[in-house]
Amino acid sequence: MVQTGEDVFSVKMDTAEKRVHAFVRVKPTADFAQDVIKFGRDNKSIDIYIKKDAKKGVVNNRRTDWSFRLDGVLHNASQDLAYETVAEKLVSEALNGYNGTIMCYGQTGAGKTYTMTGATADYKHRGIIPRAIQQVLKATTRCVDRFITVRVSYLEIYNETLFDLLSTMTSSRTGDAQMAVVDCPQGVYVKGLSIHTVSHEEDALNLLFEGETNRVIAEHALNKNSSRSHCIFTIYIESRFRVFSDVKHVTSKINLIDLAGSERLSKTGSEGQVLKEATYINKSLSFLEQIVIALGDPKRDHIPFRQSKLTHVLKDSLGGNCNTVLVANICGEAVHVEETLSSLRFATRMKWITTEPVINETCDAEWMVKTLEKEIVFLKRELAMHDSLVNRSLVTYDPLTEIQIADIKSQVQKYLEGSIDEIDIVNIRQVQEVFKQFKLLVSQQEQEVEARLRSKYALIDKNDFAAVAAAQKAGLVDVDGLVVGEMDGQDSGTEAAPFSSKHGEKKTKPRKTKEQGTKEGIGTSLSGKELDALLQSKSQVMNSTKDLDAKEGARNQDAANVDAQPSQAAPVRDSQKPSSPPPKPVAFEQFKKECGSEINRIFKENKSILLARKKRSSTVEQRLNLIKHEMEGIKEALGAQRQERWQQGEYVDEKGQIIIDEEEFLLIMKLKDLKKEYRSDYAELQDLKAEIQYCQHLVDQCRNKLVSEFEIWYNESFLIPKDVQDTLKPGGNIRPGMIPINRVMCLEKDAQDRFERMQKETLPACPDSVSFYNAKMKADQKHAYARTMSSLEQMRKKPGLLTAATKNKPLWFLHIS
Repeated sequence: MVQTGEDVFSVKMDTAEKRVHAFVRVKPTADFAQDVIKFGRDNKSIDIYIKKDAKKGVVNNRRTDWSFRLDGVLHNASQDLAYETVAEKLVSEALNGYNGTIMCYGQTGAGKTYTMTGATADYKHRGIIPRAIQQVLKATTRCVDRFITVRVSYLEIYNETLFDLLSTMTSSRTGDAQMAVVDCPQGVYVKGLSIHTVSHEEDALNLLFEGETNRVIAEHALNKNSSRSHCIFTIYIESRFRVFSDVKHVTSKINLIDLAGSERLSKTGSEGQVLKEATYINKSLSFLEQIVIALGDPKRDHIPFRQSKLTHVLKDSLGGNCNTVLVANICGEAVHVEETLSSLRFATRMKWITTEPVINETCDAEWMVKTLEKEIVFLKRELAMHDSLVNRSLVTYDPLTEIQIADIKSQVQKYLEGSIDEIDIVNIRQVQEVFKQFKLLVSQQEQEVEARLRSKYALIDKNDFAAVAAAQKAGLVDVDGLVVGEMDGQDSGTEAAPFSSKHGEKKTKPRKTKEQGTKEGIGTSLSGKELDALLQSKSQVMNSTKDLDAKEGARNQDAANVDAQPSQAAPVRDSQKPSSPPPKPVAFEQFKKECGSEINRIFKENKSILLARKKRSSTVEQRLNLIKHEMEGIKEALGAQRQERWQQGEYVDEKGQIIIDEEEFLLIMKLKDLKKEYRSDYAELQDLKAEIQYCQHLVDQCRNKLVSEFEIWYNESFLIPKDVQDTLKPGGNIRPGMIPINRVMCLEKDAQDRFERMQKETLPACPDSVSFYNAKMKADQKHAYARTMSSLEQMRKKPGLLTAATKNKPLWFLHIS
């Protein structure tokens, strides 16, 4: 339900209640069990026969036959016949102001989605939704006496979570926290669900096909393309009569509901996520059946619509202000006879539900204002006549004049001064004016008190820490905010005056009370220089704070504009496209200064860090070489010392250890220190080589990122036409520029060629299919585009760029999407 804020008056269609219509559609199959399922001659009854199981013995009281009477049975029926039987009348009544609902119910794989949406490959096999769109929009063009506005929405309920299939945001399957089912006097509506205005059939079909691509489907044993969610496609119709367009208008909506199929896990063999989805589906359908049973029982006072999101959304469609039609889809095989019986029982229970459809006439607010103004004039005349009958001729009900207001003001002032004891009042307007004058006088007194306080005291907000610190540093106030000492030879014993931003705050004693609040002030008679210093300090803090807030606000606003309005940037850039694309070297320099400035900065930063690491490595290598040469010299000197000692004879102590001279001992200690230094420098060199290899990888990655982003920007800015970009409408992290330009243009060309061939084959026999095939061509373009981008999406999931930041923490991780 769309809330307009206007009063709604409803006119009943008839005095008798209407019951829900229920139809059965049998899925065509080669294994149809003719001996199990039989149809009546009037195509309104269906009989089920099951043979008794001989294995259970002679005594078997299990029921073997059932008979169901419905509004119609569709067996081997075309899509045209199905729409004429089920939906055509309901849509026609919706154009006149009656709400309508068509619901497909049945087991998985029974043909619910085919009935509701149809097959997009062939115009003749389109379902109820495309045909309803065509009927509504054709009526808008043919209608002469009314202006008709059509809008659509597409809601999905997946695992008890609401999703908007037509949302412009990226689909994430996490649900929208802002979407909720809300009850209001006009009915139930989904808060946060986007509603799109359409004026042509092709626009509505584009939205339908786009929503279909966002639905959740999965495969199991009974259905390769099983819908895993309940979907509700809603058409909102608003009609304004050309003659009385300023008085009232009629609103209605058509809910076209494709329920997910009930599943028997023993037959589908579902596991994992599919099993979880099946649990949610069966649970919500069980709640739906409980609601149907409760609505069919006239003794039930409470209907538990809030048990699930599905039943809450369908509150208006079940037993409310709505024409409701159910299509029970069943399978004809004998193996599915139990599911068929369950679906037929549900359809029979739906027929027990009664509805009261009414025309929704919404009165225009401006017309209501004019009507009420006329009524006010009439009531004033009635009051004047009543006053004259009771001799109250002086009473007036018109707005007060300036003279009357001045007289009341004078009486209020005299009353406050004590000159008079009463104020003359004869009507409500004078009472209101008296209170208004009292309020003005109180406000004036507050302003005067505040002005006197400001002239006598310098008021400082205690939350302004800079000003308080300056006052404490000058010795004017203590830690508690009280005045201390004397200033300029004057006694500073004046009490501290609490200050609040509200008017009327009076001077009190220095002690704190519960009424002082969190914001207080410090008051004192300051000298001129000190007062100027305090005011200057406060103004500097305020200015700096305002500058920071302004900068932060500007950044937030820029970010919000980029996120919330991505479609506005494209036209600007597109309008600046030159007639011929510039050379790539020139465009590359422009890109590095504009869109690629951040990536270019990271690239230069990584490159400078790489050069610094290489320079440091070269220095360490040189130092290692010097240490190595010095160690070799010491080793040669030690060898000469040992040779000389061997020739002259070695001296030993009492323990038999060789005694060496001081010079040889110093050489040995120096060699030991040099080895230790060599090992330390060698370890540093190994770390530097690892960092150089790592930084080289970062530089290469940044270079590749810069080049790839430039190619994307160049394609989007100068090569890909705007209409192609608008048609593709990419999601996720993939942009149109990421696809090779020859592939993008081939997508458009291939789809156009297929469409032209289809026109030659189909359109001469069926000219109404132009909008359908136009929407199908655009959907095919999006699907081809999505298939091309699937490999690129996997590449985008790799880690982002890395760069170096500080010396203490040389490397940090940066994502660039």
